[in-house]
Amino acid sequence: MFSTIGYAICIPFAALLRLFYNLTGSYGVSLILFTLVIKLILLPFQMKSKKSMVRMSRMSGKMQEIQKKYANNQLKMQEEMQKFYQEEGFNPMSGCLWSFLPLPILMALYYIIREPIVYFMNFGGKDAGLAVVDAARSLIEGAGIEIVASPGYEQIAISNIINSQFPDFIAENPGWVNIDYHFLGIDLIQTPWSAVSSLSTGITLAAVGLILIPIISGVFSFLLSKVSMSQSAQTAAANGSTKMMMWMMPLMSVYIAFIVPAALGVYWAAQSAFSIIQEMVLGKFYTKKLQEEEDARQELIQADRQKRMEEGKLLQEQQRQQAAQKKSLKEKRQEAQAAKALKAKKAATSTTEAGRVGDRPYARGRSYKADRYDDQ
Repeated sequence: MFSTIGYAICIPFAALLRLFYNLTGSYGVSLILFTLVIKLILLPFQMKSKKSMVRMSRMSGKMQEIQKKYANNQLKMQEEMQKFYQEEGFNPMSGCLWSFLPLPILMALYYIIREPIVYFMNFGGKDAGLAVVDAARSLIEGAGIEIVASPGYEQIAISNIINSQFPDFIAENPGWVNIDYHFLGIDLIQTPWSAVSSLSTGITLAAVGLILIPIISGVFSFLLSKVSMSQSAQTAAANGSTKMMMWMMPLMSVYIAFIVPAALGVYWAAQSAFSIIQEMVLGKFYTKKLQEEEDARQELIQADRQKRMEEGKLLQEQQRQQAAQKKSLKEKRQEAQAAKALKAKKAATSTTEAGRVGDRPYARGRSYKADRYDDQ
């Protein structure tokens, strides 16, 4: 089952690599174009990953504050971190999965390179490809030719022998591809470590080229780690481990590139080179974009705050006017009551009342006084 799934995964990549080989006739150029197309296919996922990383870098200051504040309370710190992620609409794991996508492709390419008859030539299925391998092996062994190769790389040796000595077999199998593994004078099927061993017999340009492939791969891998690290803020604890990884990953890539066919080293060097360009471009793009989004969000927050302040001022003014209106009504009532009292007071001493006779208020005149002439 797993063998069938692996074959199904490898075939599309093998078809893409074979397409570029048919167009260019160069195995090395085909690998570089293959790497470029794969990077373009994965670009939407890598953009998502890079955006997540840049966003986390921008939020690292706030995250460090939370970690420092709740250093003695892990449960509370986790709650506050989750709350912070929800407020920001951020998933810290969203960018991790996509960063592992190149690894399955590397594994698929490894099988395509070391088993060219089954995968690269593709005779219509894995069983059909293995049948061609068995037929080619029987033909070579029947001719008394020894196949010198480790079991893992036997198909490469068989392919080279058939290409050089058995043209009739190629004619009998129309799907056969006469692969030239040389690139810039370097045999990409050879392992760079074999070139190190051959230096004792003399230094050749091909041997130097083979040795340079893993070194170039390591240099590009180091530069990629350095660019990625420079664009991400790190805590003091994580900074040390990140620096260690910045050296460990390139060293591991150099070691692996020395013990596998040089073609994989070419792929990894090209992949790292394209990734450096991608990291620099996407880093600047998302840093600028997220800054613009943050500025826009701050403007909205400021506008909302200003709106609420103006609404508060308007409400205060309305309340002041209502209070003034209530005060005015109260004063009017008080003035009316005072006027009424004054009128009543005046009425008590009014000549009208003194001159009243029954219902006639002016019967005796306005100035009538009963004691007017008493002193005279």
